[in-house]
Amino acid sequence: MTPTAPTRAPSVLIIDDEQGILDVIRILLTNNGFVAHTAQGGRAGIEQIGAIEPDIVISDIRMPDVSGADVLSAARTANPETPVILMTAQATLQSAMHAVNEGAFYYIQKPFRNDELLAIVHRAAEHRALRVENRTLRQEIRKRDRENSPIGQSANWLSVLQLAATVAPTDSTVLLQGESGTGKEVVARYIHEMSGRTGKPFLSVNCGALPESLLESELFGHVKGSFTGAVKDKTGLIAAAMGGTFFLDEVGEMTPATQVKLLRTLQQREVLPVGATEAIPVDARVIAATNRDLERDVKTGQFRSDLYYRLNVIAIHLPPLRQRREDIPLLVEAFLTRAKDPNKSVSAEAMSAMCEYDWPGNVRELENALERASIVTSGPVIMPDALPERVTSKSGEHLVRDAERLDPTLDVIERAYIKWVLETNGGNKTRAAEVLGIDPSTLHRKLQKMEGSA
Repeated sequence: MTPTAPTRAPSVLIIDDEQGILDVIRILLTNNGFVAHTAQGGRAGIEQIGAIEPDIVISDIRMPDVSGADVLSAARTANPETPVILMTAQATLQSAMHAVNEGAFYYIQKPFRNDELLAIVHRAAEHRALRVENRTLRQEIRKRDRENSPIGQSANWLSVLQLAATVAPTDSTVLLQGESGTGKEVVARYIHEMSGRTGKPFLSVNCGALPESLLESELFGHVKGSFTGAVKDKTGLIAAAMGGTFFLDEVGEMTPATQVKLLRTLQQREVLPVGATEAIPVDARVIAATNRDLERDVKTGQFRSDLYYRLNVIAIHLPPLRQRREDIPLLVEAFLTRAKDPNKSVSAEAMSAMCEYDWPGNVRELENALERASIVTSGPVIMPDALPERVTSKSGEHLVRDAERLDPTLDVIERAYIKWVLETNGGNKTRAAEVLGIDPSTLHRKLQKMEGSA
């Protein structure tokens, strides 16, 4: 069994103007596993807070130079996660209680029992550890969100992100259009993260995945007894996204009845739960997405024109992956990293096959194909035979068609491919040689030859 790394002992700064109190508490805490520091007087204590950054602060509330309230303010300014315990005599109990209301962790009356103070300090240490853990988790979530951010450098993909970033600070409704798997939810989350609503919820629903009755309940909520099985009140997702963003995926699959209710929500900025008589105000930015041609559906009567124009305030069209092939190597690298398999690489032949394939399922199909290839590949390099047959068979057709159109020489193809591999690997020649399956010295000679004939 791997030994667990030792946990660092919490550090405590004790502040009081009486040296005897400082010595007693220091010895008590040191004997019970804490790292204790002392400061005589509030002014010295505030200086120590900045110097040693203690995990916990214990301070007398009444001192001649600087009060415990000043210490509390300084500690919270330096680090809001630092618990401050105040010591008080009966005469200053009221001010201690006021300090707790201002953010102090606890107060203890003098004279106190050692076990009483020790119990409070242990609770403070647990409280701080929990807050630090929560902060770490939030950082991990933000890191994960960044890892799930839109990936690509092609011109048409960057134009999508530029428009998304432009509309993000507004509250305008956005309609994302594109084939299935092009990354509509990824762009919706990107808009949310770039907006002023980023700290609020991002909730979503797939309108094509639920029957009409269940979809209405999910969107707008319901009251107890409004239908069989409604045993209690339920808040709808639009109301639950208060202050944040609500993403309606595949909005074109909504029935006409649900379209009417959604239109009312967008117009009135309120929802009426199923079975309710009073509407609930909502403040959620709506982003909708569809792979359908809604203009055509409006003409055929399948989609309400008034709802379409409400949703289509800002329209963003996402290109299919076949129109941004230069992004495929970047997506492949990102997917391998997310799969915690960054040490695996893709052979030149496999990468060529993926770049030539049309990917009718777009980015989602690419990710699934790469996940399969990574699983079935035991070695460090993913070869073409690990990819689905449809990917490798299609690539040959593309190569023949392109060769007939361009009529390139083998030398031209080799130069272009070496240049592409270098670019996709950030100019790293060692890495490029690995991908090309040649010795670095061979790559060096080829590059010298290319430069000499340029």
